[in-house]
Amino acid sequence: MESKEFGHSMVMKFADKVEYSSEGIVSKRVLQKEKGNVSLFAFDKGQQLSEHSAPFDAMVQVLEGEGEIKINGRSFTLLEGETIIMPANVPHAVFAAEKFKMLLTMIKSE
Repeated sequence: MESKEFGHSMVMKFADKVEYSSEGIVSKRVLQKEKGNVSLFAFDKGQQLSEHSAPFDAMVQVLEGEGEIKINGRSFTLLEGETIIMPANVPHAVFAAEKFKMLLTMIKSE
């Protein structure tokens, strides 16, 4: 069953499609295909995704606020409107020094 929230041929503002949860992380799948997926995230201040790796190249786009992305031990602070690409199979983590929303696009490596 396809979600009406992320239907085709609709204009939307991603930051409005995910809400913050007190002391939590909210994620919503926008698209899921064999070769990758697109998800929205809302992080409350102090929340994090622990260091991990995945068989996907991943692009993080900050939609609102400020987030810290760590890639292979190196930290990057991203502000609203900024983007970073994380390579497949390399350890990375996400930390919310302040609450923020992001769009995550993952593409499976060949």
